[in-house]
Amino acid sequence: MTTSELIEDAVLRVGEVYEVNGRTVLIKVDKNKNLTDVFLDGDIVKNISVNSFVEIRKGFLSIIGKVDGERIVEQPYRYSPNTIDQVNKSDRYLSVSLSGYIDRNDVFVGGTKELPLIGNEAYIVARKRILQIHNLVLDSSMALTIGHAEAGDIPIALPVDGLFNSHIAIFGNTGSGKSNTLAHLYQALYKTLDERNPAEFQNKARFILFDFNGEYVGANCLTSKKKVYNLSTRNEVKDKLPLDEASLLDVEMLCILCNATDKTQKPFIRRATDFCKRVFEKKDPTEYFREVLRKEVRRILQMSDKIKTFQVLDYLREVLPPVIVDDIELDIVEDLEWHNQHNGFKIKNDYNAFLDSDPKLINNTRLYKNVDDFKFDSDIVSKIIKFLYLQLINDVLSNRAQNDHIAPAISKLKSKQKDIDKIFDTSGSNKLWASNFLVINLNHINLDMKKTIPLLLCKKVYAEHKTAANKKSLTIIVDEAHNILSTESFREAESWKDYRLETFEEIIKEGRKFGVFVTIASQRPNDISATITSQAHNYFIHRLVNQKDLLTISNAVSYIDRVSEESIPTLPTGTCIFSGVASQMPLKIAVTELDEKFKPSSHTLKFAVIVPER
Repeated sequence: MTTSELIEDAVLRVGEVYEVNGRTVLIKVDKNKNLTDVFLDGDIVKNISVNSFVEIRKGFLSIIGKVDGERIVEQPYRYSPNTIDQVNKSDRYLSVSLSGYIDRNDVFVGGTKELPLIGNEAYIVARKRILQIHNLVLDSSMALTIGHAEAGDIPIALPVDGLFNSHIAIFGNTGSGKSNTLAHLYQALYKTLDERNPAEFQNKARFILFDFNGEYVGANCLTSKKKVYNLSTRNEVKDKLPLDEASLLDVEMLCILCNATDKTQKPFIRRATDFCKRVFEKKDPTEYFREVLRKEVRRILQMSDKIKTFQVLDYLREVLPPVIVDDIELDIVEDLEWHNQHNGFKIKNDYNAFLDSDPKLINNTRLYKNVDDFKFDSDIVSKIIKFLYLQLINDVLSNRAQNDHIAPAISKLKSKQKDIDKIFDTSGSNKLWASNFLVINLNHINLDMKKTIPLLLCKKVYAEHKTAANKKSLTIIVDEAHNILSTESFREAESWKDYRLETFEEIIKEGRKFGVFVTIASQRPNDISATITSQAHNYFIHRLVNQKDLLTISNAVSYIDRVSEESIPTLPTGTCIFSGVASQMPLKIAVTELDEKFKPSSHTLKFAVIVPER
C-alpha cells in the first residue's frame, strides 16, 4: 500500500470486531474515534453513527454492515492497588447488522457470503463504497433518478427493469409526499421510454391510472400526451368512456354493474345475455322478441296462482310500452279482472276465466294487442333491462328462479341506468385507448360508481390484454387504493365485496405472467387486502404513524431492517424507505420535489394564501 493509502486507512479506521453473533456484529470503537467528524485530506468526513454503514475487512473481502445501535460497556479499573475502583466510560461499542459484501467485480451484493472474524478491522465507508452500495443499476440497464440518499448528496438511480415490471406499493399518511413520489416515478419512466423509441413505446406499453381526487389531471402532470377522462354522475356534461354494446353485454360486465352474486344472479344474467344474442341473430329481432312476449302473455293469463301472476305482471309492465287511450295512460290489464271462483283472469263483464275458456280470447285483450307496439329503445341499458325482465318472467313461470333472489340484481342495474348513460358512450364511434396513458378522473363520481368503474375497466382491459397476440405491457395504477381495495365495507353486500377483492387479487397474483403490473398508493395500508399488500415486489414507504398500518408494513415487507422500520413514523416529508426486489437492501430516499407545473394537485392549502395580509 502507498503512504497515502496507509494514511487514509488510519483516518477511516473505526475499530475492530469484538463479537460475532450470527448476522449481528459488535465492534469496539477506537478511543480516538469518538468524535462527530474526522478530517481526511482537508475534507470533513462524518464519523460512524447509528444508521450509517461500516466496512469490515476480512482479508481481501469487504463486508458491509449497517449500524443498528451503540452503547458503552462499563469496565471497572484501578490506577494502583490503593486507589478506588473507577468506571471506564470511553469504551464505545457499535451493534452492526450485516447487509452485504463487495464482490470480485467491485459490485455491492446484498446478503451474507462470509461472517467476519473477531479482530477484523472496521472502517468508515468512503464515498466510493457509498456509491457502490446505493448503485441499483447495471451499467447496460435503463435507469431513472427521482431522488438522492437522505444522508448525503448521492443520487439514487432506480432500474427500469426490476422496478416497473413488478407490482409497486406506495404508502404514506396524507402530506407525507406519496403523490409526488407516484407522479415523479411515472413521469420519469414515461419520458425515458418515450425518448428511447416513441413509436414502439406508444404501441406496446399502456398505463391506466384511477384518480379518485382529480390530482393528476393537470396538463403537464405525468405527461402532456396522456388522455384524461373527466367523468361525472352530476348534471354537468363531462367526458364519456367509450364502451361498445358487445362489451356491455358481456356477462362479467353486467355482473359488475348489477353487483351480481355468483351462485344465483350470475347464472341468470348468463341466460339473459344468451337470450339477447339469439334474438339479435334473427332476421327481424323486434318481431322475434314480440313473439316471445305473446307466448309469455298467454302463459300469464292462463295461470291460477294469483300471487305469482300479479308478480310477473309487474315485470311485464317494465317491458311493454304504456297503454294510451284518449291521451290517458291505462294499466295493461285495465280490461281484465281476476275471477276468484275459477282462480284466473277473465275479460271484464265475462264469466269464464281464460283458464276454462277458449285461449284464443286472449288475442282480443288489450295486453296482448299492446305487444304489437313494442319497440327496442336506442339506449343499450334499457334494452338489457327488458331482456332481463323477460328472462325473469320465463324463469319464474318455469320455477327455475325465485323472484327474491333475482329481482335485486335488475333493480341495481336500473338504479345505475342514469349514471351509466352519463359515464359510458356506447355508440362505438370512439376508442378507449386514445393515448397509451389514460387518467380516469373519478372526482365527480358518486360513491357507488367509484367502486364500480375501476372494477369494470380493470376486468375489461385485463381480459383483453391476456388474449392479445403481441407482447405488450399494461400497468394499472390505483391512487387512494383503499377506496376500492378495502377489506371492510358496510355499504355493500359481503358477497359483492368478496367478488371485488377476488378480481383485483387475481390480477395482482396472475397478471405478471401476462405483462400486467399493478401500482397502488394508499394512506391506510391496513385497510387494503393483505393478499394485495403482500404481493407487491417493491415498496416506497413514507411517514406512517398508525400502529395498525405499521404492523401491516412489518408483516408484508420482509426486506426492511429494524432501524428503517422504527424510523417510519418520523420520516420527513418527501423522504421514503425504498425496499424490495429491485434493491439489495432498504434505502432511505429523499424524493426530489417536482416543479410546480408537473406536480399533482395534492398540496396542503395555506391560510396565508386564502386570507392574504392587508
